[in-house]
Amino acid sequence: MSGAATRVADATGNWVDTVAPPWTRPYLRLCRLDRPIGSWLLLMPCWWSVTLASGIAGDVSHLALDIALFFVGAFAMRGAGCTWNDITDRKLDAMVERTRSRPIPAGQVSVAQAFTFLVLQALVGLAVLLQFNRFAVFTGIASLAIVAIYPFMKRITWWPQIVLGLAFSWGAPMGFAVVFGSLDWTAVVLYAGSICWVIAYDTIYAHQDIEDDALVGIKSTARLFADRTRVALMLFYALAVVLIGTSLWLGGTGFAAWLGLAAFAVHLAWQVRRFELGNGRLSLKIFWSNRDAGLLLFAGLLVDAVIRAA
Repeated sequence: MSGAATRVADATGNWVDTVAPPWTRPYLRLCRLDRPIGSWLLLMPCWWSVTLASGIAGDVSHLALDIALFFVGAFAMRGAGCTWNDITDRKLDAMVERTRSRPIPAGQVSVAQAFTFLVLQALVGLAVLLQFNRFAVFTGIASLAIVAIYPFMKRITWWPQIVLGLAFSWGAPMGFAVVFGSLDWTAVVLYAGSICWVIAYDTIYAHQDIEDDALVGIKSTARLFADRTRVALMLFYALAVVLIGTSLWLGGTGFAAWLGLAAFAVHLAWQVRRFELGNGRLSLKIFWSNRDAGLLLFAGLLVDAVIRAA
């Protein structure tokens, strides 16, 4: 098989294709290290939460370590989740132009090999989780039920993005679980705001595959909203900003956090304005930009936490 043929269709020219040893490439593609954007998006609610909670506690002595642990955990668990997704979706992936070159449908790894790799990644995630308190450990483990059912949702509901939101926003309660060993309404409202953010950005992402999805019977909010997508994006992004803002208010944050939220909101408004129906390449670029939106909010929360702890 030629080098070009082994590449994933929407992830060519990255370091996995050009630098990584050939035998590692199918596994790096399974865990999406050729496309780390999903890991960053999983990480953002973790970082928001742990910095907001640290600011409320007035203690940032453990914040640097918590940020690093969440970074490793997010990449490990997103990789495990993607591997599980590829195992369960291997037949559907073979029918979609963008995904048929993924390692399992392309014959680069077997299902058994993929499952073994999944277990190894999950063990890394568990090792990270065990660095936290008991409440945080059980809170983290609870997310596995949502991760397990997500790949099947696109077969039975027009709203699989809600389930993805539940999974990808789990970091919002995790930060509070780590810092306080408990959850409160500040964490719950932050979680709700993150879910709305995920629904919107994954709707944008799903517009890449809208024609293939219709042919093979995959459901999504992109297909559901269709030409009303821009209005839906405005609604869910606005809800995200309002709910996250309510969480900041409940957490008693200062000017820096609100400035971060304002920058986050402006970025989301820019995304809505730029979005174009039928332009899959642009949809992917807008989707990618959500890492930057999340980092803007994180930066504001981080500065606020440091100021409050001083």
